[in-house]
Amino acid sequence: MKPTAPKPDRLAVLAKIEEYERLGGEYFFCDVEDDPPAPQLRPEDVDYLYRGYGKKVRRFGAIGLRNALAPTILKQMFDLKIEGEEHLKNLTGGAVFTSNHFAPFENLCVREASRLVPGKHRFFCVIREGNYAMEGLFGFLLRNCDTLPLSSCLHTMANFNRAVTDYLKEGAHILIYPEQAMWYRYRKPRPYRIGAYHIAAKSGVPVVPCFMTSVDREELDGDGFPRRSYTLHVLPPIYPDADKSAKENAAWMRERNATLTRETYERVYGIPLTYGDGQETGDDFTEEFSGAPKNVKK
Repeated sequence: MKPTAPKPDRLAVLAKIEEYERLGGEYFFCDVEDDPPAPQLRPEDVDYLYRGYGKKVRRFGAIGLRNALAPTILKQMFDLKIEGEEHLKNLTGGAVFTSNHFAPFENLCVREASRLVPGKHRFFCVIREGNYAMEGLFGFLLRNCDTLPLSSCLHTMANFNRAVTDYLKEGAHILIYPEQAMWYRYRKPRPYRIGAYHIAAKSGVPVVPCFMTSVDREELDGDGFPRRSYTLHVLPPIYPDADKSAKENAAWMRERNATLTRETYERVYGIPLTYGDGQETGDDFTEEFSGAPKNVKK
């Protein structure tokens, strides 16, 4: 039986999002879900290259299960439409995809866009460290379905960086959420971490910015909120400039991504992009914040 009113725990998450938006700065990157502490991923805990017979078998099973479930999820949960696929027709080689992060399964929507690119391209999704330790079916998929977990261990991250570089050279598409944390049902674009753009600039591959917008439907979902129909907007790819350094390219690509998503938000919803203080964003939207707020789970 579906709830007729929003669940209290979901309302608490939305209240935290509203508070963090009002506080701004580094709070834009903070987690809002009450997830349990996760163990640190050590180099021996994760095989980014999916070597070994057992790992390959688990990947085969996870990919098959994902492919079986994806059509139903995309139809029932997202009612997905894709706009801007013309921006994908000339894409060749590896690429970093970016998107807004508001739901556990929206990576399947970006994967659908990736599948529109001519040729064969393996699709990876970068996930947070804690997700890799999840239990049950969802945890199985997160560990084996072409995911690349981040880690708080520098040695593990060295392996991550090598794997990402190799996959991009092989022509893979890698989804990275530059907003970092997932904000439940949040419609606005948020400031971006530099990491996705640094990876693209260093590897000499384009960033393919995506942005998802939505409209409410009449029926309610399992949390007691209106279901939504989503449109994934594929925006023009952002290519690194051969005359710029990797650092310069990363900063410029991030700024360009922010401009494109802000313009899309304002065009689709017909309102200026503002936050809790009512101020509109400007060219400093991608400002690099320093100093994490105290007593806030990252």
